[in-house]
Amino acid sequence: MSGKIYHPEEKHPDPYQQYLGPDASKGLNYGQDGAKIPTRSAIDIKDLHEFLPDFTNDELKQMEVLQEGARLETKAAYINLADERPHEIQAMGDEDVGPHDLYFAKKNMPYELWNKLSNRFKSNSPR
Repeated sequence: MSGKIYHPEEKHPDPYQQYLGPDASKGLNYGQDGAKIPTRSAIDIKDLHEFLPDFTNDELKQMEVLQEGARLETKAAYINLADERPHEIQAMGDEDVGPHDLYFAKKNMPYELWNKLSNRFKSNSPR
């Protein structure tokens, strides 16, 4: 395996890419090797301290919330705390983070914290 990652956003020369493939790589899931999705620390969001009282400050520092406008990766796991009934979802790859969303990506946090977060909302899963 060569380890080279294909980037469809670099397929066409600069002046034409914006017209021929403006959203070429949005939603692609590169796994752990792909481009980093812009995030901010959960500790910096005051409302999360009240919404997640069972999480310590050290734990909140390790939890990243996706920035507005970020594209969710195909088949990646997320929890949006801004949902009426937060629960774990698997993204289809065509969703963007809105201005009021609070998406946590499973791949961006230690598994112990993901399990603690997702278990907190297990009863909210739609059936």
